[in-house]
Amino acid sequence: MGYPEANFEKAEVETPNRDQRGATRYTSLIRSAKLICGSGEFVCVIRDVSATGISLRTFHRLPSGDRMALELPNGDAFELQKVRSEGREGSFTFLTPVPVEKLIREAPDYPKRQLRLNIEMPIEVSCLTGRGQAITRNLSQQGACIDCDVPLAIAQTVKLTSGDLPEIRAKVRWRRAPEYGLVFDNTFSLSDFACMAASIQSPVLLSE
Repeated sequence: MGYPEANFEKAEVETPNRDQRGATRYTSLIRSAKLICGSGEFVCVIRDVSATGISLRTFHRLPSGDRMALELPNGDAFELQKVRSEGREGSFTFLTPVPVEKLIREAPDYPKRQLRLNIEMPIEVSCLTGRGQAITRNLSQQGACIDCDVPLAIAQTVKLTSGDLPEIRAKVRWRRAPEYGLVFDNTFSLSDFACMAASIQSPVLLSE
């Protein structure tokens, strides 16, 4: 079962006393983000955060490597150093202290953005007028951006097939040929989206 999209408005705050070290920690948090490393981009959920560190959970084994980056749906990115990991959970320190407000609240002046993973892979696009080859530029739970070698019309229904994806039906939302934005007929849950991304980039992460 996947986590819902959520913000930090109900976060619990733990403030260290005089005998404790470290920054104020915001706990009981659920917010999706992506973890970027040498093997690709992977969906994660922020569990708690302070100005100096963060705890993350993925939907599969954590990717290997000590240096990674965390990117929020709004594009804000932070460099991380892994402190410990166990299965699907890991603790990290920020390489430089960060303003916690950037992590606990979406900017109110901008619409909420979907979490997009920059994954490139070949796919086949089929429609009533024929079929062609395409390459994905990014994927989200709700849609994709593709480069396609056949012309597509706004609102046209297409079918996407690939050895790495289940069959997906979608509609063309925008076009700047050869680039097209698609919205899926059926939205992926966060957990299904995360596992799909892992299966494309690093299938070993799905093994127990």
